[in-house]
Amino acid sequence: MCGIVGYIGNKNAAPVLVKALKKLEYRGYDSAGIAVYTGEEILVNKVKGALYKLAEKITGEIIPDGAKNKDFAAKELALFEKTDNFVKGNLGIGHTRWATHGEPSDTNSHPHTSMDGSISIVHNGIIENYADLKAKLQSQGVVFKSQTDTEVVVHLIDKYYKEEKDIFKAVRRAIQVLEGSYALGVICKDYPDRIIACRKESPLIVGVGKGENFIASDVPAILEHTRDVYYLGEKELVVLYADHVDLFNFEGEKIIKEMSHVEWDMDAAEKGGYPHFMIKEIHEQPKALIDTMRPRIIKDGKGKPTDVYFEENKMDDSWRKAKRVVITACGTAYHAGVVAKYAFEKIARMKVDVDVASEFRYRNPILDKDDIFIVVSQSGETADTLSALRLAKQNGLKVVAITNCVGSTVSREADDVIYTMAGPEIAVASTKAYTTQVLCMYLLAIKAGKLRGTLSEEEATKLLSELESIPQKIQQILDGKDIIQKFASKQFNKDKIFYIGRQFDSATSLESALKLKEVSYMHSEAFAAGELKHGPIALIDPQTLVVAIASKPDLYEKIGSNMVEVKSRGATVLVITQNGDAFKGKTDEVFAIPECSETLASLLTVIPAQLFAYYCAILRGYDPDKPRNLAKSVTVE
Repeated sequence: MCGIVGYIGNKNAAPVLVKALKKLEYRGYDSAGIAVYTGEEILVNKVKGALYKLAEKITGEIIPDGAKNKDFAAKELALFEKTDNFVKGNLGIGHTRWATHGEPSDTNSHPHTSMDGSISIVHNGIIENYADLKAKLQSQGVVFKSQTDTEVVVHLIDKYYKEEKDIFKAVRRAIQVLEGSYALGVICKDYPDRIIACRKESPLIVGVGKGENFIASDVPAILEHTRDVYYLGEKELVVLYADHVDLFNFEGEKIIKEMSHVEWDMDAAEKGGYPHFMIKEIHEQPKALIDTMRPRIIKDGKGKPTDVYFEENKMDDSWRKAKRVVITACGTAYHAGVVAKYAFEKIARMKVDVDVASEFRYRNPILDKDDIFIVVSQSGETADTLSALRLAKQNGLKVVAITNCVGSTVSREADDVIYTMAGPEIAVASTKAYTTQVLCMYLLAIKAGKLRGTLSEEEATKLLSELESIPQKIQQILDGKDIIQKFASKQFNKDKIFYIGRQFDSATSLESALKLKEVSYMHSEAFAAGELKHGPIALIDPQTLVVAIASKPDLYEKIGSNMVEVKSRGATVLVITQNGDAFKGKTDEVFAIPECSETLASLLTVIPAQLFAYYCAILRGYDPDKPRNLAKSVTVE
């Protein structure tokens, strides 16, 4: 997820672009850049780092180190104002990046430009067939400067522009061969009176002003200038001039759209209309899972999924001969590892050990050079996880990292890395990063099963087909969130909340309890359901809520007995399951999830728990985005 902007009008473009990018910095913060047409050339300035680094480069002024801890915001704002002194030009595009292809660097930053400098573009999304396109373009003499998938697009447009002599036709031809998701902003020095933009599966809006027009990934970027917008639809193009805009479909036919007037305030706009980033990110999970999954599933000529491909992971031989998988992580990422333990054992028939990274590094673990060592970290900078990674490498193990951040320390030091395509996660409590981590583990387990011969072609196709249906099923749960909100309104003052489950559901219980305590500060714990009678049942009283997660039909009777045990002692009981009828008389409330195999149900059962935690936090008067005493990235022991 990145932020893109574009401006054409009667103002100097540079300060408009930089200030607009500031409003979108939550969408990407590892590099930034702008391209402005000066009247003679397209001048590009881009730099690794936060947006103020770009402003420093443009203005030639540096914010003193001392100011960065004291009055940084004021210094940054003053610096942005000085970008008006940058080279003059009334046409430009800008970008703030969250890296997917290629580490954060000046070269990999956007905008990207054609070899002759005549065309410049910004891009939000993922081009799935970029490798094939890049190879073809290189064979035709195109020289690439970056590692990004985006640079393929600008060279492809340039190729067609040389053939068509028309930039609009060139863009239309290019998008016919692109696969994946994208929002594009394109400028050409031969057409200084227009910006061409389009979208497919990535957001893009058009801001309509007086004598000026805009494109942006999100509303906040343009609210300072206009509240009149077109929400560009799927597979739609727009050509912006200073005094009007023309809208088209991908076939090149003009279309008519109704203009919208934005009533939101700035804070609401940055959150896309949601009251908090946490609930926004919960709702972003279907798209995050699609973005993470789609480039990695191989299909046959009939569109049937058959296998898993990780461009980043080249350890096929290691997986074939591995005797064991060792997974280490902390917090939420550790819980993803516990789900993965069950997945690898069931799908790939591999022995799996899961360790809390902070303990692993101190216990002189027994490691074998043929073990597969997996570390999981949202930020890629978690101190304990890094130490575990280094210990594994010292012992000669190959390390696979699963992380959300390109260029992070974990991604650089691991032998292979698998990126979760969750986009920036702003809320401290992880939601979409967790589910994309779990998804990557499932994909790895399926790949390992295929490589080791423990998973047949038919079984792999069945699992992959069901994985492809998971985002839609999560959306169904989100569409019914009012039931969860209503239940939370009756339970947010409970003294104790216990989550119970068996096997996969026991792993999900760990994450569910953590999410609740993180944001609502309610005392919550998770137990393997069968362990209740071995001690925890002594804590059950009428002020206790027990949440039973039940996705395994052949264990319904067992967990139903656990529910009866706690209900008879006065506890309120909730069950999260595919089949509420199986628990009649044993529960006070049912959160129904769509039908799903028990193997993959962990991706669904956690969603109601995330929502319940969020609503409890709100009802108790707490900010779920910034829970007390917690940090997004734990870089100390």
